[in-house]
Amino acid sequence: MPTGVAIRDVREQLFDAAERVLVRDGPNALTSRAVTTEAGCAKGVLHRHFADFDAFLAELVEDRIARLDGQAAALRDRAGTGTVADNLTGALTELFGSVAVALVGLLVSRDGLRARLRRSRPTGIPLLAEATAMVASYLTAERELGRVAADADIDTLAPTLVGAGHLLFADRKSAPPGTEAVRKSVTAVLTGVVREPRP
Repeated sequence: MPTGVAIRDVREQLFDAAERVLVRDGPNALTSRAVTTEAGCAKGVLHRHFADFDAFLAELVEDRIARLDGQAAALRDRAGTGTVADNLTGALTELFGSVAVALVGLLVSRDGLRARLRRSRPTGIPLLAEATAMVASYLTAERELGRVAADADIDTLAPTLVGAGHLLFADRKSAPPGTEAVRKSVTAVLTGVVREPRP
């Protein structure tokens, strides 16, 4: 590998490479060498930008969690439009159709990474906890608009929807579930809660 060649957006290049390795080969294959080989750079590049490999992985997870802010805002903005089930179906498909499922697998498999992330995120599983907050925020907005029952238990509904979505997408080896499968799950969870006409 050539050295001394400037790499633009090196952090993002390394993060993207890590995601490709993770999705393609799973958490056990994710090493600093695999990441730098995938990124097409020398191994030392990663270690010049991060204290160690767990620090790199922690920043990768934090970066991907930060991206959920945009998804959460877009979902909240859809409150009052379309149907609640369609909005949540789209949000869960976007969330779990990405690298999130693979990142959750990584978090479960690496004790050092979980311990490092616990310093700033003491409860829940990173990514899943933020996804649950995103869904809860959206359901709260719909409840304020009267499209979700006033007595709906959002603190139970949100993690149930995220958990169901995660399970639907968790099998990396087969094709992701279709929209109808996701919608069916969302509709089942929301039975008796949604106060809008059916499409």
